[in-house]
Amino acid sequence: MLPYSRQLKQNSREFRNNMTDAEQKLWYRLRRKQINGWQFYRQKIIGSYIVDFYCPAARLVVELDGSQHFEPQHQAADQKRDAYLESLGLLVLRFDNRQVLLEMDAVLGVIAQIPNITLEIPPSPPFSKGGENRRTHEAPMLEQKSTVLVTSSKKDTDAPVPPFEKGGLGGIYVDPSINGETSA
Repeated sequence: MLPYSRQLKQNSREFRNNMTDAEQKLWYRLRRKQINGWQFYRQKIIGSYIVDFYCPAARLVVELDGSQHFEPQHQAADQKRDAYLESLGLLVLRFDNRQVLLEMDAVLGVIAQIPNITLEIPPSPPFSKGGENRRTHEAPMLEQKSTVLVTSSKKDTDAPVPPFEKGGLGGIYVDPSINGETSA
């Protein structure tokens, strides 16, 4: 989990409610996992900063810069901010508002080309707060990749269930033999 400052929660909420035109336009195209199936968050608190957009799956921060960011003091602050975010292992992409407003397809193309990063999932602690051994109740941990594999509950195969479409069965495995179907 990334560090964050609780004191910035109210500011983050206010920023979400008062987004710039460029932020609104980009958010419309990032939300609901429209790019590579990635979940993006807006006005996310990371450390003592509030970033415009954050995608945990790609460890990606997207920042939109207004004209004030071309002034020397803002550039120095942005470099310090970017160095901090990069020290956390995050990739920072910066676009100016004009690019987003006039060249949206190019901006989305750059974001979509960021490779999926395999995340290391740390092992959970062996004991929960109540003292009960949690490992006996957990499913085996899988390495998280760009797509999540759901293993079937069918005992005779280790083949993953194919990804499901919106409105589909949602990861429920239906044994074809139940419906009288046979597999070829």
